[in-house]
Amino acid sequence: MTPAEARTTRTAVVIGGGIGGLASGVALARHGWDVTVVERATSLDPVGAGIVVAPNAVRSLDSLGVGDATRHLAALQGELGIRRPDGRWLLRGRADGTASLFGDRTLMLHRAQLVGLLADALPAGSLRLATSADVVDPGTTSRPARVRTPDGDLDADLVVAADGIGSATRTRWMPSAPAPVSGGSTAWRFVAPPVPGVVGSEIWGRGIIAGVMPLADGRVYAYVSVAAGVGVPRDLDELRALLADWHDPIPALLASVDDATALRHELRHLPAPPASLTTGRVALVGDAAHAMLPNLGQGGCQALEDGVVLGVRVRPDDDIAAALQRWSAERRPRVGQVMRMSARVAVPTLWTSRAATSARDAGMRAVGRWTEALGGRALRPVMAWRPPTG
Repeated sequence: MTPAEARTTRTAVVIGGGIGGLASGVALARHGWDVTVVERATSLDPVGAGIVVAPNAVRSLDSLGVGDATRHLAALQGELGIRRPDGRWLLRGRADGTASLFGDRTLMLHRAQLVGLLADALPAGSLRLATSADVVDPGTTSRPARVRTPDGDLDADLVVAADGIGSATRTRWMPSAPAPVSGGSTAWRFVAPPVPGVVGSEIWGRGIIAGVMPLADGRVYAYVSVAAGVGVPRDLDELRALLADWHDPIPALLASVDDATALRHELRHLPAPPASLTTGRVALVGDAAHAMLPNLGQGGCQALEDGVVLGVRVRPDDDIAAALQRWSAERRPRVGQVMRMSARVAVPTLWTSRAATSARDAGMRAVGRWTEALGGRALRPVMAWRPPTG
């Protein structure tokens, strides 16, 4: 088979229609693969959640051909930082500082917007909804992989497993990989109607973290995480009571949200990525490979990176298994670093003692005037990343 013939006949099956799966599908299609993306849900309409698109992820979207459209939706603007429950600032800066520090602005989107842009960038007919899929043979250098669906088996030159933190692919074919563990807290996420006075910020209490981020259409993406040591509320009414004396507009946001649209999840993560992100002709991306705590806002961003790098590094005329090993060797150290950073940042958010949180807050106030410099130095390896070009 000639390289030209290989480019027109090589097939890739992507399991999962989340951010990592869609990004992988778009990237592979742009590099000559015949792509099928299978998703077990009947629609791609995520509810109740926003997503921070950091500069490294914005550049990933450029590689996928949707960066400009994304920038037009919503860049974070104005003040942002970390506050106390009484509203006093601990750290304070401006959103446009990320452009000078990391080469691009940080965007704040409703997750459905990002998913929609990625889905629209797929080739027509390549997305199959309401279709479950399982890898029944990961393949070898000389044998294609096989994916089982209700409509029959699919042979594939490449399989991308974007099947989430509970990945059946990882569990079956990488049995020695670390299993998910608890992050020590439970989180609520929701999109609330417009509320006056919202400033982008996180609010750090004793074992409780809340975040508010305005969206371009005036609505507000908000989240609250409650450490197990506090006593996790059973429902939104208990959560509202727990935060009733927090500064405005936190009580108003909680009061305005429709209980049916709020998402509630125990935060879990993988303690480390698998020893390899690939087996045979199968690649793990996104949460299946490196589910991380949300404290750096990098979960979806790293999934976008996975897909972009996969498209560049694994071409249709390559030795697929060997190319995947090289892709894994490139991606695994980076995602491992971001996982560790996210876990470290999460630790002080779980503290519940008055002495520990007072010391934490005093430390943040002491470095507040140097936040931009300190944050830039610490986060530059993550945020300043640029996609490979070939």
